[in-house]
Amino acid sequence: MKPSSWQALSRVFVVFGLLWGSAQAQEATIKRATELREAPGDQAASRGALAADSSVARTGDRKGSWVKVRTPQGTEGWVHMFDLGSQPATASSNSTASGLRSVGGLFGGGSTTTATATVGIRGLSAEDIANAQPNPAAVTQAEKMRLSADQARQFASTAPLKPRSVETLPEPPRPASGNTAPSTDSTYAN
Repeated sequence: MKPSSWQALSRVFVVFGLLWGSAQAQEATIKRATELREAPGDQAASRGALAADSSVARTGDRKGSWVKVRTPQGTEGWVHMFDLGSQPATASSNSTASGLRSVGGLFGGGSTTTATATVGIRGLSAEDIANAQPNPAAVTQAEKMRLSADQARQFASTAPLKPRSVETLPEPPRPASGNTAPSTDSTYAN
């Protein structure tokens, strides 16, 4: 083949690889049993349970830490991004990827690139704080997980943990009575 034919063939394989990779990126696995929600949020109505290790497809929609997915049956809903993992590699996907890497090696591409996913969660915005609502159910749930000091010591004794003495933090200054504005005291500012 002429060099231009090799270049054309390599471009075809690159395009095929990109298309194949983007199609594969849509597949995901549920990491732990969870609920498929009608809307992003723990309080949204459930559309059904999703078993751990079940497969779903990402739709591309995301709101905060919630990702919209589609089940193999076609039901769409929302799951928390921490319950969602990448699709596990199968023998066929491994052999396809391996074949693409081999073909790439013919055109001088000796190295491979592995895609990596990261999760970024921002802090609360002023709007989030202004629209915040009390959630007594979440407080009750958190209270149920509370441990006494004895229970914590018992747990620590089952693991290779060592006790440490930590100084108590000083109590922050209290605002003057009737003053509800945030303190401008720079004592705790960095």
